[in-house]
Amino acid sequence: MKNIFLGLTILMASITNLWSQDPDALLINTTNRKTTSLNGAWHYIVDPYENGYYDYRYQPFDQQEKPSRNAYFTNSKPNSPSDLIEYNFDEADTLQVPGDWNTQKEKLYYYEGTIWYKKSFDYTKTDAANRVFVYIGASNYKTEAYLNGKKLGTHIGGFTPFNFEVTDLSKEKDNFLIFKVDNKRSKEGVPTLNTDWWNYGGITRDVKLIETSPTFIQDYVVQLDADDTSLIKGEINLNGPSEENQKVLVEIPELKIKKQVTTDASGTASFEIKSRKIEYWSPENPKLYQVDLTLNGNTLSDRIGFRTITTKNDNILLNGKSIVLKGISLHEESPISKGRANSLEDAKKVLGWIKEMGGNYVRLSHYPHNEHIVKLADEMGILVWEENPVYWTIQWQNESTYANAENQLKELIQRDKNRASVIIWSMANETPVSDARNTFLTRLIETARNLDPTRLISAALEQTSSPDNPNVKIIDDPMADVVDVLSFNQYLGWYGGTPESCRTAEWHIEQNKPVIISEFGAGAKQGYHGDKNTRWTEEYQEYLYEETLAMLKKIPQLRGMSPWILVDFRSPRRPLANIQDDYNRKGLISEDGIKKKAFWTLQNFYSTWE
Repeated sequence: MKNIFLGLTILMASITNLWSQDPDALLINTTNRKTTSLNGAWHYIVDPYENGYYDYRYQPFDQQEKPSRNAYFTNSKPNSPSDLIEYNFDEADTLQVPGDWNTQKEKLYYYEGTIWYKKSFDYTKTDAANRVFVYIGASNYKTEAYLNGKKLGTHIGGFTPFNFEVTDLSKEKDNFLIFKVDNKRSKEGVPTLNTDWWNYGGITRDVKLIETSPTFIQDYVVQLDADDTSLIKGEINLNGPSEENQKVLVEIPELKIKKQVTTDASGTASFEIKSRKIEYWSPENPKLYQVDLTLNGNTLSDRIGFRTITTKNDNILLNGKSIVLKGISLHEESPISKGRANSLEDAKKVLGWIKEMGGNYVRLSHYPHNEHIVKLADEMGILVWEENPVYWTIQWQNESTYANAENQLKELIQRDKNRASVIIWSMANETPVSDARNTFLTRLIETARNLDPTRLISAALEQTSSPDNPNVKIIDDPMADVVDVLSFNQYLGWYGGTPESCRTAEWHIEQNKPVIISEFGAGAKQGYHGDKNTRWTEEYQEYLYEETLAMLKKIPQLRGMSPWILVDFRSPRRPLANIQDDYNRKGLISEDGIKKKAFWTLQNFYSTWE
């Protein structure tokens, strides 16, 4: 068993060190703080040449002592009829936030580049001494943020949250918040140039103002001890001028727990609480407890489930009992609006389909999804695999690329470390073996384990054929010896052979670890019917599922699967007219929400698989 308390100490120590250097470190659990939404219509300007950011010598305006009034972030207006200002946000069109620009405006469907967003607002604090932050759930990919003409900072990464303190810049009247959002792909990026999903641009998740006391609870972790399941352990970290020797009250009312702790010089307080009455979280009983943390009369509440997740030989153990993960993979596309998913309604729809399928598990691929889905997974009892966007081939030897990947992983772990549903941190998907790649992924794994040793580590690897017999499939990857759960993608019958090929395949897996088949599948156009040997028909997809499931069930270590994929999703790699039409068609449900025949095949398999 792993030492959870050591892990909590390491996690909070690293976060404390981060805060001491960065006043804009992430606030967690923003849903239950005092917030003001800035969602809605934002004015926008499309800027493919980045004229609003660079002068004609290609020097950034925001690095100049006195920026030109034609720098878009200044939001300047003409002082006289002869004054030349070549933009006007207030006369510009609007986009809805949260939302991607690709599906809101037809002319922006394929656009990759810079768009500037502007939102005006008034804000009066409830107490003049309080602090104010602007929080962005996600914005793809590089975001430069400005308030009232002053730069707040830069964030890189399209799928994790970030925030900036604006206490000294915000006013009661006539604030203007401006974001430069650039979704251009780059070879140094994470992900890099080549992916198999749509590169949705824009402010894709909620934007809000958060008001706090001068000293407040910024972060906390509350989890069950893996060695003693009657023991709840946790740590709390404060942010502000009065961090030391502060009293924080920890309460779990349903367990009749009330404990006061005192912060040390770094603003950190740890605690241990014994209870023999804990109901453990599981898919069958997704029990969540209200946890209240109170500092100086201000209470921050959360709903937290208590469970353990470990492995032993080839078993995955949830609360000490073997479990089979009956799942599916999912991209973050809305089944309602057909753009980037960002709402609770989106999450309810897709997780409801997984429950209908008989599933207890979802692989969120290939990047962190929005917070609604992991919180709802807590409520519904669906286990979650979360993935860092290290996808296919990136610049393994580029140190800045590694730092980018590590930062996105840290932001994901910081956001979701208190979610009981999250059981696996995945480092990568389908990455080719090389010494540089092995070092890159090993470093990420070490970071994840140092931050959070309470969850399992995996990566979606690739299978190969034995050099002695092409029908024998093996996992020849050094990462197989490093991860906790051996996961791999296989597409026998689609990218190689036909469904009958599954009948002669043999799997020789030497690692004594639980196996999750992270992907398998076949494309099918919903409503296109024909012979089971005709590609793109629902019958071909159904046939492949039948043969693949029979093949995979023979793997002795098989403990889970997440076929590719729940719903058809957009991809510019999929241009086949009248079949794909910019969609990857491997979904078991069409983009219009209609189930294909293979949905029911998987449902039937899950109903009897133990």
